Amino acid sequence: YLITKKLTKNSAFSLIAAFLTSVSPWGLFLSRVAVEANLGAFLFALGLYLLISWLTDYRQRELAFAALFWGLSLHAYNSARVLIPVFMVLTTMFVIKEKKGKQLLMFFLILLIFWLPIVGQFFNRSGTVRFEWVSLIDQGKISQIIQKRETSTLPKTITRAVYNRPTFFVFYALRNYFVNLSPKYLFFRGGSHYQFSLPNHELLYLVAAPFLLLGLIKILIKGNKEERLIGLWFFASFIPSAITKDAPHVLRSILVLPSPMILTALGLQLTVNFLKGRSKFGGKLLIFVLTLAVFVSFGRWWNDYSNIYPKAYSWSWQYGYKEVVSYIKSVYEKYDKIFFTKRYGEPHEFILFYFPWDPGKYQEDPNKKWDFHANWYWIDGFDKFEFINDWEIQEVVNKPIVQNTKYKILLITSPGNYPEEWNKLKMINYLDEKPVFEILEK
Repeated sequence: YLITKKLTKNSAFSLIAAFLTSVSPWGLFLSRVAVEANLGAFLFALGLYLLISWLTDYRQRELAFAALFWGLSLHAYNSARVLIPVFMVLTTMFVIKEKKGKQLLMFFLILLIFWLPIVGQFFNRSGTVRFEWVSLIDQGKISQIIQKRETSTLPKTITRAVYNRPTFFVFYALRNYFVNLSPKYLFFRGGSHYQFSLPNHELLYLVAAPFLLLGLIKILIKGNKEERLIGLWFFASFIPSAITKDAPHVLRSILVLPSPMILTALGLQLTVNFLKGRSKFGGKLLIFVLTLAVFVSFGRWWNDYSNIYPKAYSWSWQYGYKEVVSYIKSVYEKYDKIFFTKRYGEPHEFILFYFPWDPGKYQEDPNKKWDFHANWYWIDGFDKFEFINDWEIQEVVNKPIVQNTKYKILLITSPGNYPEEWNKLKMINYLDEKPVFEILEK
């Protein structure tokens, strides 16, 4: 609301931007999940609002607070670590152009305080693991580069110039970037990560798309510096998703919010101003029809979100762990060893959370087993728990503790995947009644 008010000087269009933000699927879905990225998006947008405010009166306090909130956003979500440098350069250009160079010192000093701990992470193995896990150039891409070089018929020098990490990175990053701007992705199908958007549903309402496009055209052709800042915000926000795996990625692009809604309000204002004097209703009918269409679109989306999504896609939320841990807790004292499949993820996280387990006791546990391989830290067991790959379940009978009849063993496995002669105790189902876990004993 406040950013749009700064741009339009009109409360009605500011309210429309706020309304669209509150009911659009992209922000609405992620806000229900309460991921930390929401905080990052808020802090980034707040910093941008303060930068826009600074552009109107050049008060150092506003620029300093913009740096403060951007600095905080760096530690709220990783996408900000890509976006903030872009806006640091842009802010520097604004400051120099307006001959306010003295204000840059405080701006950079504040951001430097927040950047220093992040720089330190690059010298720590645990700090770089996540980056390597989502990096666009992984071992698979490196193998492709090698294969392309070996099969290329081009001269050796040209082959090396064409097939290398930088060229592959640029190619896939550009491809990913434009996929993020695809109308199919934004207005029809959404993302493929079903924890972050409703499957086969829009992220932004199609009825608002013409005004979003008009808003972009307006700022590109005759927008002032504040309006063009919103355009840069919109286009730059897809960079974090473009330079990582699994694009388009709804969550990694969350910092784009609420720029599409602000641009839609700008496009609507342009249309309404055009209709004034040319239409009997002066654009009021258009606003009414758009609002009604958004309500209808929202109603359809909300119905599917409330009634279909929870049952059909409970698997995407690793449903069943809470129920399994609840059962384990009720029989924990009866068993000497508990084997747990890794088929659906990292089960130790759910045990620690739902039991709940004492953090100090876990950290000092002498039975805790972990190792680092495949660019990740893996927990293989703690206390009386042992976590095993699903394809190893059948071999559990060969473990000495299982063969010793004086020990009682509990097994949590995927459906139908267990040795013969084990006693089935309980079946855990997804919300659509499909089985997810079977619990057995020996």
